[in-house]
Amino acid sequence: MPSRLLYLVRHGEQDRPEEEADTGLSERGRRQATLLGARLRGTRFAAVHHGPARRAAETAALVAASLPDVPVREDGRAGDHMPHDTDPAGLPESYAAFLAGFSERERRDGPRVTAEAVARFAAAPAEGDVRELVVTHNFLVAWLVLHAVDAPARRWIGLNQQNCGLTVIRYSSGGPPALIAFNDVAHLPPELRATGLPGDYRI
Repeated sequence: MPSRLLYLVRHGEQDRPEEEADTGLSERGRRQATLLGARLRGTRFAAVHHGPARRAAETAALVAASLPDVPVREDGRAGDHMPHDTDPAGLPESYAAFLAGFSERERRDGPRVTAEAVARFAAAPAEGDVRELVVTHNFLVAWLVLHAVDAPARRWIGLNQQNCGLTVIRYSSGGPPALIAFNDVAHLPPELRATGLPGDYRI
C-alpha cells in the first residue's frame, strides 16, 4: 500500500516577531534551520514545500542546503492562515480575545486555503511511497495534527509548535493517519529550543 510520510516544520525563529512585517529569520532561527537540515540529510524527499512568507522561505532554503537535488517549491497553501473560524463560546477569555483579532477576510479565506492544504498534503499517494517536507507555520501544523488524530476543531488554538520542531504524519490507504513524531527538537541544543512557545509552556 502506498504511503506518504509528511514532514512538517514550523519556520525558524523570526527576527523581531513583534513587528507586523515579515522580517525573516533571526540568527537563532538560521542556526535552527541549519541544524534541522543536518538532521534530515540523506532523507529522500520528493520535494520541499514552503509558504510564501520570508521566514518560511529562508528556513526552507537553509534546510534544503543539506538536501542536494531535492526541488524547493513555494506553495500558498502552506502559508500562515487561520484554519478554522472557531466559535469563541465556552473558550477561555484569552482564546476568545485571540480569535477576535482575525478579520472577516481571514475568517473566510483561511479555512478555505487550509482545506486545500489538507486535500494536497494529507492523503495517501495514488502510487509509490512519497516523502515530502513542508516548511510552514504554527496553525497549519496544529491543524494537520488535529486532522490526523480526529480531534475537535477548536483544539488548534493552544497547540503550539517550537520553531524548527519536526512533526511527521504517515498517510496510507490501509488505515487512518499515524502521528509518528510531534514537535521533535532532538536536533537542537537546549539554548535553541522552545522558541515560539508561550513562556509558561517551556520545560
